Amino acid sequence: MAESKLPRWKKSLPMIATDARFLLAPLLFLALFNTPRMRAIVAIIFVIASLTDWLDGYWARKFQAESNMGKFMDPIADKILVLVALVVLLQLHRIDPFSLTIILARDLFIGGLRSVAAANQVIIAAKPAGKIKTALQMVAIPCMLIDFHLGSVTTLRLGQIGIWISVVLSLWSGAQYTLGYYRITRRSAD
Repeated sequence: MAESKLPRWKKSLPMIATDARFLLAPLLFLALFNTPRMRAIVAIIFVIASLTDWLDGYWARKFQAESNMGKFMDPIADKILVLVALVVLLQLHRIDPFSLTIILARDLFIGGLRSVAAANQVIIAAKPAGKIKTALQMVAIPCMLIDFHLGSVTTLRLGQIGIWISVVLSLWSGAQYTLGYYRITRRSAD
């Protein structure tokens, strides 16, 4: 598809999808009303918001509308969405503060590392462990919100297990990003 013939609105779609996550994230606080119906509604909102993460990448590639702003804002939108959801779940006593602290600390550290890397014109590619971590969180969170019984286990328990696996992946991918950054900067210094 020729870039000059592409309508401007199509080029805007990836950022609209990213912006949707920013706009939907505050709605997750509705779960604090702590009724099964409200938590189900919030789980649906979270799933829709999570799908915009896939959609923005799809549109960016399809319409050749990748931008530096999109590359920067997409992971921030993901983190805000997930962290708002985790704070809500903490308030509902569905996750523990330790897992939230690890996830938050890792995300802040990697955000800072990416900023330093960008200032040094170094690009650190996303690692598979980080992508799996995000996908796992986006499945685990609605499971913990709805708390549906599946025989002898609940979706709440499955979601909690998923969050702890994402904690391990958070630490692993954080180490990968850090080592990747130091390898790249060491090579450029030589």
